[in-house]
Amino acid sequence: MRNALAALWLIVSVLATGTIAAAEAPVQGYQIVRTYPHDTQAFTEGLVYRDGRLLESTGRFPSDIRIVRLEDGVVLKRRQLDNAFFGEGIVDVGDRIVSLTWRNRLGFVWNGEDLSPVSAFSYEGEGWALTRDDHRLIMSDGTPELRFLDPVTLTETGRLLVTADGEPVERLNELEWVDGQIYANIWQTDRIARIDPATGHVVAWIDLTGLFPVSERVDPLDDVANGIAWDAEGRRLFVTGKNWPHLFEIRLTDAPNTQTAH
Repeated sequence: MRNALAALWLIVSVLATGTIAAAEAPVQGYQIVRTYPHDTQAFTEGLVYRDGRLLESTGRFPSDIRIVRLEDGVVLKRRQLDNAFFGEGIVDVGDRIVSLTWRNRLGFVWNGEDLSPVSAFSYEGEGWALTRDDHRLIMSDGTPELRFLDPVTLTETGRLLVTADGEPVERLNELEWVDGQIYANIWQTDRIARIDPATGHVVAWIDLTGLFPVSERVDPLDDVANGIAWDAEGRRLFVTGKNWPHLFEIRLTDAPNTQTAH
């Protein structure tokens, strides 16, 4: 009888409030595994690990897309965008690279080897970041919604509302697909959200506090954590930020703000 009364009370409470209190997402920390050089002039918008190298896109003017040697940060190839475009996120799709622009409502497709232009496409609203799973592209636009795009036509096929503790998560920025989850930088914070792509729920936060201290950043408002890349074969997670001097390989920990320098 007691269990039945408890269940009845829960049903009445839900009907009255319309919600059940969401469990708070756990916060993870990191350990630094290795540190690599990073161009301090790179206002990082997108980051991808592919074939032992990094693909990186930058914002501001002029923006560019570049192929970077991981070990020493040397830019091997670079494609500069016209000054009419503020570059945003990128993703590799087969032998091509797809990139966004911020407010031009225009994206581009590039040859993945020599970065020559292939085609262009349009979308509504702002473009912030891209990643992909095995079947679709995933796009952020600064709102709590992620968009799904067809990888061939680059047209929108659906949306996903991202929430944490029952509330929408604003300012979703750079994205990466990691072991069946979407990792997303949250603009102007040192946090990464780990998102369940089926529900949109944030299942955990990664706290990057102290990775590159705010006190060492030239412009603390702009030089924020942004850029996530995943080496699926080597099981390596890379992160960096806008105009940061380093790119870090990190290992996630259960407790926040744990650091081990190497």
